[in-house]
Amino acid sequence: MPGLFDAAAEQRRKGFAPLADRIRPASFDEIVGQDALVGREKPLRLLIERDCIPSMVFWGPPGSGKTTIAKLIAGMTKSHFVELSAVTSGIQEVRNVVKEAEIQLGYHGKRTVLFIDEIHRFNKAQQDAFLPHVERGTIILIGATTENPSFEMNAALLSRCKVFVLEKVGEDGMRAIIARALNDTVRGLGNLRVRVTDDVMDELLALADGDARTALNALELTVNASSREKDGTVILSAERLHDAFQRSHYLYDKKGEEHYNIISALHKSLRGSDENAALYWLARMLEAGEDPLYVARRLVRFASEDIGMADPEALVQAVACYQACHFLGMPECNVILAQCTVYLAKAPKSNALYEAYGAAAQDVRQKPNAPVPLHIRNATTKLMKNLGYGKGYMYNPAFDEPVKQDYLPEILKGSVYYKEKKPKSGQG
Repeated sequence: MPGLFDAAAEQRRKGFAPLADRIRPASFDEIVGQDALVGREKPLRLLIERDCIPSMVFWGPPGSGKTTIAKLIAGMTKSHFVELSAVTSGIQEVRNVVKEAEIQLGYHGKRTVLFIDEIHRFNKAQQDAFLPHVERGTIILIGATTENPSFEMNAALLSRCKVFVLEKVGEDGMRAIIARALNDTVRGLGNLRVRVTDDVMDELLALADGDARTALNALELTVNASSREKDGTVILSAERLHDAFQRSHYLYDKKGEEHYNIISALHKSLRGSDENAALYWLARMLEAGEDPLYVARRLVRFASEDIGMADPEALVQAVACYQACHFLGMPECNVILAQCTVYLAKAPKSNALYEAYGAAAQDVRQKPNAPVPLHIRNATTKLMKNLGYGKGYMYNPAFDEPVKQDYLPEILKGSVYYKEKKPKSGQG
């Protein structure tokens, strides 16, 4: 009786599934915060109800409903649904899906909806692998991304997809989602008699910051970790709620405070020549889903800001690291970022370039219109030449010895911006 066995297994899976998965909307009418897309008579909803599914990209913040909408699309159109993550999947997995999709279409007449979470994490070669199959209609591709697809996806693939923008779930929407989870006796926590004070609710909303999945997971963890009153009531406290968020060590908002705290920790560990601490903070970001190109860009900046002329090769290493990360993507590029991180940590340190540019920029702000000396102006017309443009300029390559002449404006003569410093040892 395979049918009965499968149904029983699915029922057990649902029992063990996290609250965020159990309470997932079963229809467009249950989706909160995305009325502009899936409300009645709205574009995306009309496309699905008319069974006209284009390949598409959902662009929106974490927990806004991208995966939920993709699953609803597959269910409503009776399509074969396959879900992959760009973090853990590669071209071979894509080929396997395409092969299965051809079987589903050829033998069962069933379309395949391939949902790729974090599609921006696929590199160019991986994204190119989708093109022929999207064009032929072998698969309906639905990509989800928190990054601007204009910058993170290949133009060729993006041109074949319709982009839908999801908004961060607002406070009223978050309250509605949490209320449904607390009151639903079948899929939610309705049987546990949970009491949430206004203060705790406000704290939960602030910590989740519009991420419904994070809010529901933290709510469930807090309920499970809270004591029961004599009558069985569970009263949530702010202390327990904070504990729940702290235990979720992969909670990492790329636009929130923790993001800036950790990138600051990486930067300061590099500056302090502590390669071990730098590797730890690097891993904290990558394992939590940070964009490797963001990290690589920060390393490029560090190479000039904190090392500069003390080791000019540092910038070469950092730029090569960025390019390699762009070619490979995650997870393969993690060791490349690690190599660059260790190199920068062990390199000698000097902020002479950083201070030099700051000093020059300050003079620009204070004396913004200092005129260019006549002798180094370019005399492109006869009038300019008659006015003295270029007069007296000495062309250095024409002399055996370097010539001395002024290049700064008259009011800034003698200014010294770049001052050599003795590099600090890179051995922490």
